[in-house]
Amino acid sequence: MQPLRVAIIDDERAAREEIKRALTPYSDYEVVGEARNINDALVLVQQLLPDLLFLDVQMPGGSGFDLLAQLPAVPDVIFTTAYDTYAVQAFDNNALDYLLKPFRTERFAQAMEKHRTKVRERAALSGSTVPGKQLFIKDGDHCFFVQQDDIYLVESANNYARIHTSHRQALIKTSLTQLEERLDPGVFFRINRHQLVHTRYITAIVAIDGGRLQLSIGHQLTVIVSSRQAVRFKQWNKM
Repeated sequence: MQPLRVAIIDDERAAREEIKRALTPYSDYEVVGEARNINDALVLVQQLLPDLLFLDVQMPGGSGFDLLAQLPAVPDVIFTTAYDTYAVQAFDNNALDYLLKPFRTERFAQAMEKHRTKVRERAALSGSTVPGKQLFIKDGDHCFFVQQDDIYLVESANNYARIHTSHRQALIKTSLTQLEERLDPGVFFRINRHQLVHTRYITAIVAIDGGRLQLSIGHQLTVIVSSRQAVRFKQWNKM
């Protein structure tokens, strides 16, 4: 198996070197890149597609949360921080784990074993060690990760977008068009000016007046495909 690809994002050189030294015994991991600010990190992650990020929470020009909110797909994340309040927030936001700087060797080993366990479970379920496509969502003061496959509907709400999953709804400050660019075009379809649907959740399709389509999402929700988008939907869905 190829080593898992690691990127280290931290504005302090000493902190980056500490993580690299700590990773030396882990031959199944390979550091492929590092960055010291949000702008460089955004380019690095999109180019190198790491499997795991060691991500500092506070950096010049923006937080680690700001970086994750801009990524189309987010890899596994271990947050690093010198502040307990940020660490607790990161952990509550269902990150893989967090490390308080300076971290102890045994604490680092716990975080790595936690990631190895997650990789083994992923491989057993899907046959792949690659992280699934997930988004980092910042909804007011709350931040969390959402798997794209858990999203069944996205709706525009003025300058915001509302994400619907079976577990929660979240209102995030981005346009529907901007969010559409981050979602998998193989499964998400823009059915009208205001809504995107995950097509795997469609349970029924009915033609209605005006050349439109009515879609059933699950057993309780119905949405309407505009006449313009209905033509595209039929071609896209090979109807």
